[in-house]
Amino acid sequence: MEKLNSNNENFFERVYAIVRQIPEGKVTSYGAIAKALGTARSARMVGWAMNASHNLEDVPAHRVVNRKGLLSGKHHFDGTNLMQQLLENEGIKVVENQIIDFEKHFWEPFK
Repeated sequence: MEKLNSNNENFFERVYAIVRQIPEGKVTSYGAIAKALGTARSARMVGWAMNASHNLEDVPAHRVVNRKGLLSGKHHFDGTNLMQQLLENEGIKVVENQIIDFEKHFWEPFK
């Protein structure tokens, strides 16, 4: 069991390393991060990593959304609209939990 935990921690740290590189005013998806890590089918694990990142102030988790630009992780943020507010503070318009002009704001890791 310990080996599983250390593998998870290593995976989570690799996720956080990518998320820290997302520029202000840009977003990426769970799947894009998984693909950049060479684990294309692990988008859900990326989501778990983002959920576990709440105490890491240097990880801009609000910049990670689903592949359609929906704020699917918003319920993990304190406050009702904190994720949306953080994105809007960076110039990203959000309507009904959907990023407007998602393609314009999308950041592809390692491109």
